[in-house]
Amino acid sequence: LVSIKIIRNKITGQPEGYGFVEFVSHQAAERILQTYNGTTMPGTDQMFRLNWASFGIGERRTDPGLEHSIFVGDLASDVTDYLLQETFRAHYPSVRGAKVVTDPNTGRSKGYGFVKFADEMERNRAMTEMNGVYCSTRAMRISAATPKKTTAGFQQQYAVAKGHSFP
Repeated sequence: LVSIKIIRNKITGQPEGYGFVEFVSHQAAERILQTYNGTTMPGTDQMFRLNWASFGIGERRTDPGLEHSIFVGDLASDVTDYLLQETFRAHYPSVRGAKVVTDPNTGRSKGYGFVKFADEMERNRAMTEMNGVYCSTRAMRISAATPKKTTAGFQQQYAVAKGHSFP
């Protein structure tokens, strides 16, 4: 183990519910990921949801390039980010990552997620070739991912402003 970084809310200082752990080697990190991912956290009813960080602690993406995402539905409850990513990466080398959406209170899967590709042609092929393919115990339902709304900045400003009282 090299370091641990817990991500905190900049306003409240409370933990956001995730962090980063750096290990001395890729092999050590792989062993921990395989051993603990999906197991229950001690003293809680939540599961460890471990996956590979895209970049090291403190590094920033300078030019991520274009990313092409797909929506993946009908996921089994045991599907992790890592399993979803590797299911696609086995067929499409341009896969950049995958995210299974979870309930923030329970940490349990909501049954859907997203897979990012660097190559648009691979993304397009995956939308047809992987539709109906099994990931864990269920057939996946694939469709185009809808881009996030650009109002996040306004919503964030509103969330910050409503915490203050004005005359």
